[in-house]
Amino acid sequence: MTADTLVIVESPAKAKTIGKYLGGKYIVKASMGHVRDLPKSETGVEIEKGFRPRYITIRGKGDVLKELKDARKKVKRVYLAADPDREGEAIAWHLAHYLDLDESESCRVVFNEITKQAVKEAFKKPRKIDMNLVNAQQARRILDRLVGYKISPLLWKKVKKGLSAGRVQSVAVKLILDREKEIKAFVPEEYWSIKATFATEVGTFD
Repeated sequence: MTADTLVIVESPAKAKTIGKYLGGKYIVKASMGHVRDLPKSETGVEIEKGFRPRYITIRGKGDVLKELKDARKKVKRVYLAADPDREGEAIAWHLAHYLDLDESESCRVVFNEITKQAVKEAFKKPRKIDMNLVNAQQARRILDRLVGYKISPLLWKKVKKGLSAGRVQSVAVKLILDREKEIKAFVPEEYWSIKATFATEVGTFD
């Protein structure tokens, strides 16, 4: 039986198990996680061009990508079965980009458990890559980079070398600081509440 379909998952362990479930018509290989990312030596985000990220191949992934591309040439179909979350969706998108897959095709397969039934059912209903999930991952990655690369050096100068600033805790610290400033700037003023009862010919009222 000649394999005519390539399936790409994230880990070699999953590849081995899923390969047993799918049978000889499928070649199952692992991407070993992410294959592209922003460069470590610079921000990697073109702010003036709409915060466009500039991706490069992750160091050490060249051989993995070559193996996947070679396998791609031998089959008719490719399914991207990375994990069912925004990171997995981004991995699938990057792989589609590298392997020249048509993003409008239903090449994405997801399953929440590694059982024979779940895997086989998932391959009956492949879908398109969900760009909303991909963009959610890209936004998180870009924010991490912009905040981390701009604020961390300030922490090294003012607080301690080696500290890092994240997109969540940095904003939380600012909210706490703003609130503390409001508390310190508060000027207490004395005020009175007066209650009176008035008597008239028709009765009393407050």
